[in-house]
Amino acid sequence: MDNYLIMLFAIILGSAISLAGGATIFLSKKRRVRAINIALPFGAGALLAAAFFDLLPESFELGEPRSLLTWTLIGFTVFFILERTATWFHAHHDHDSHAKDEHQNTLVVIGDLLHNLIDGIAIGAAFLANPATGLITVLAVSVHEIPKELGTFGILLSRGWRDKKVIAANVLTAIATIFAATLVYLFGSSTNLPIGPLLAATAGMFIYIAASDIIPDIHEQPRKLGTVQAIVLVLGLVVVGVIIATLGV
Repeated sequence: MDNYLIMLFAIILGSAISLAGGATIFLSKKRRVRAINIALPFGAGALLAAAFFDLLPESFELGEPRSLLTWTLIGFTVFFILERTATWFHAHHDHDSHAKDEHQNTLVVIGDLLHNLIDGIAIGAAFLANPATGLITVLAVSVHEIPKELGTFGILLSRGWRDKKVIAANVLTAIATIFAATLVYLFGSSTNLPIGPLLAATAGMFIYIAASDIIPDIHEQPRKLGTVQAIVLVLGLVVVGVIIATLGV
């Protein structure tokens, strides 16, 4: 139960950080753009570090590497399909961000909810495998959530929702992470949940988000900004890598 409380506290803290990052939408446009330019590449580095230095090695200790790499590919492919069939998963791909359409707002919130459920499943499985792995997964998810929440805030505000309603919606969807993580953690052991494949699939999702979603955005930037973002990505990779090594995961 102590590990569960650690997981709960980590998720709440991570969600608070993500929410605070999303709240930068209320700052000046200059600060908002600067926050996105830094958060996106750092998040990509954090996701890659978590995938290659933590999740994959941990999964290999629980099963046969060749079959687990298949699960990594499955996670990569599933997230690709989810993004193609539900483009609201990544708010910055939404091309109707200026249309004040309540139906579209609902889709954005539902997409955020589903995304957080997936995050919760990944976190719960990681904590079941190893509390240190769980903490690294929460860190990687939280860093990536900052630009995502920033995009979600921007879309909902541009479509007519008030500040308090936007914050309330994001808090409610964040609860989905706690719910999913709790179910997986509390019932995973008794139901013989396949932790190794889940960790490997999560690694695949992290790799997809970084390599197919964030890194291409960096390549599209002007040379100076792109160079800065590339450095920040490597910094995120190193920082999270050092944290993983320090924790001895």
